Amino acid sequence: MAVTVETLDKLERKMTLTLPVGAIQSEVDSRLKKLARTVKMDGFRPGKVPLSVVAQRYGYSVQYEVMNDKVGEAFAAAANEAKLRVAGQPKITEKEGAPEGELAFDAVFEVYPEVKIGDLAGAEVEKVGTEVTGEAIDRTLDILRKQRRTFAQKAAGAAVEAGDRVTVDFEGKIDGEPFAGGKADDFQFLVGEGQMLKEFDDSVRGMKAGESKTFPLAFPADYHGKDVAGKTADFMVTVKKIEATHLPEVNEAFAKSLGIAEGTIEALRADIRKNLEREVKFRLLARNKQAAMDALLAQSELDLPKSIVQNEIDRLVEGARADLKQRGIQDADKAPIPEEVFRPQAERRVRLGLVVAELVRANGLDAKPEQIKQHIEDLAASYERPADVVRWYYGDNRRLAEVEAIVIENNVTDFILSKAKTVEKQVAFDELMGQNQA
Repeated sequence: MAVTVETLDKLERKMTLTLPVGAIQSEVDSRLKKLARTVKMDGFRPGKVPLSVVAQRYGYSVQYEVMNDKVGEAFAAAANEAKLRVAGQPKITEKEGAPEGELAFDAVFEVYPEVKIGDLAGAEVEKVGTEVTGEAIDRTLDILRKQRRTFAQKAAGAAVEAGDRVTVDFEGKIDGEPFAGGKADDFQFLVGEGQMLKEFDDSVRGMKAGESKTFPLAFPADYHGKDVAGKTADFMVTVKKIEATHLPEVNEAFAKSLGIAEGTIEALRADIRKNLEREVKFRLLARNKQAAMDALLAQSELDLPKSIVQNEIDRLVEGARADLKQRGIQDADKAPIPEEVFRPQAERRVRLGLVVAELVRANGLDAKPEQIKQHIEDLAASYERPADVVRWYYGDNRRLAEVEAIVIENNVTDFILSKAKTVEKQVAFDELMGQNQA
């Protein structure tokens, strides 16, 4: 086998492979003979089908398989001999004009790029931190109380107030015509909880059971219902029932209902603090990791293999189709999804993957078994039976590989933060948690 390698572009290469026809034919004959011993055909006893008949029926497919196998083996051997790190699958085409007794093929492929990482000491990374305050614990307690609230019908003549649960009938019309989703009977919602558009919510306040009212409602331009977005509807609403909200008191019974064995408010607040601090830890890690990775990319130079980027785009498109299917969208597998929408995301992922791999290789940042164990134990700590969760992770190599990847990213983040200039910044608890507090 003779091999030549030609550079077509920054990462694109072309390799010419030549294979002796005799070696291919010999393998084809060998496979046909083996097939003849087991193949079943009408008119012949098993193992007694003439080789010529087997060749006539299966010769083309066997030759195709042999050609694929032999060319694949030849390409792998040649790439290994030339010490090429091949990215993606090669595109192989037969080449004309080969010497007699030989077949020639052109293999066009990409190689992995050289990754250049600059001096991380020149990078600046914003490292955020936050504190779990007593106020955050109070708000979490309020959420827990609301999750366990009860309702009692208000006395006749009582008006709707914020926090009440109301049952209403309503019908909306635009230019005198009903529209889809604009009518409901015995519809329940909590007043002041943002479940309805503000104009609807405000109009119901002050009404009494049995009363009806008509009012205009302007749908926002970005409303999810495209048919009514930006339009104004006239709604008629009838209040049928008003129920006052009762929130449980924060006492020993409440604490025990949440699984606090001691049953004290102090133990409940300590448990909430512990859970919030665990969540804060993971969110801070994710945010600081993002900043560290951005700094790493800014200090790195590399060319992207087009084939690897395309593979990532295909994966993202497939994920989008799966998401549409899960949402019940019909013919999700045929939905037009433009690939270019995913290109920036795909390119970032590929670039980051290559840069991180180089940093890990050059600095020994692989995940250690004890790090993997600690991370799994941290994940399991928030569950009722942590030991079962730990066993679940260790019972599947794929799940373990996912944890290993996260630990490697954490190692890379710590390494970057140890080298780069870090700017410490405290952020509010609400900002970190993504809460919109009034």
